[in-house]
Amino acid sequence: MAIEPRPDELLSSWLHRLAFANGVAPRSFAGVLGRGEGMWSARLDLQVPHDVTTLLKQQAAVAAEALSAMTMAGQVLTPLLLPLRENAGRNRSTWMQYCPLCFVADEAPYFRRRWRLATRISCLVHGCGLRDRCPACRSGIASFGQSELIPQHFCARCGFDLRRAAKVSVKAAARLLERCIDDICKVEMAKGSTMIGSLVSRLLRAPVVAGVGSGKTLTNLSAAARIRCFEQLAAKPYDRLVAGNDTAAAHWRHLILDAGGHDGLVARLADFMEKDRRSATPERFRLPDADLPALLEAYLRVMALRPDRVFAGERDLLPLADLEPLPLQS
Repeated sequence: MAIEPRPDELLSSWLHRLAFANGVAPRSFAGVLGRGEGMWSARLDLQVPHDVTTLLKQQAAVAAEALSAMTMAGQVLTPLLLPLRENAGRNRSTWMQYCPLCFVADEAPYFRRRWRLATRISCLVHGCGLRDRCPACRSGIASFGQSELIPQHFCARCGFDLRRAAKVSVKAAARLLERCIDDICKVEMAKGSTMIGSLVSRLLRAPVVAGVGSGKTLTNLSAAARIRCFEQLAAKPYDRLVAGNDTAAAHWRHLILDAGGHDGLVARLADFMEKDRRSATPERFRLPDADLPALLEAYLRVMALRPDRVFAGERDLLPLADLEPLPLQS
């Protein structure tokens, strides 16, 4: 039975759903693909061998491009991926996070690619904190080891339905910082900025700035510890996260942070353009008011949509990268 990949779905998640739909438990499905035991599907997220690609194209009716789009291979933000780790202590990171409310809303619960990033601490849809463990047995996500024919939103260790996990609260300031960092990364990836490596290094060292994690890098903290880290960072000046030798890049980072993210920056640009238009156009020639933020957003998306350069399933910021910084004062 063929299974259609969902928006922003991770390859391992799709493979587990494919196995379930065809009556094979994930652990046994590893043998079907000629893989070994352990985190077999999680390793495929990083690199898919040619023989696996060929088999899936033939048997699962999926294009090679679709398979590649579900992986994390070749991403500029690879250093920010949570490390592959089957077992982790209470304060260490696991390889995957999830949002219980997303699972509730899904027709068939699946894991998103964006949940693999250490810079992700909350769900942008539901506003709750991400979890990286089963709340019942405290084990990490291990769908690849499930030996029974059970959907992947049930804990492979104890059978707990992850949709029932309690909502994790995250302070609004921390969620705003998370969104701004995400927007900054997208803009710099779109521009092909040479400063993206420096930005990634600064983000990895964020726990040191926040005084969380006893010197650990961001990728080695549990989801709960990273939430605390972002909440501490949100109470401090952002200069150490956005500073750099590239003055143009630093300027864009500050603009995004000051505006509260991409949406806020678009709104401010629209407001600036509207004031400029009204001051330059005689009253008798003015057209009826339009929703400039919506028009700007639509125009920017259409002009340079390049989903292959960013994580699929996110709102695209690439057009914004082609704009030169503008003064935002009227």
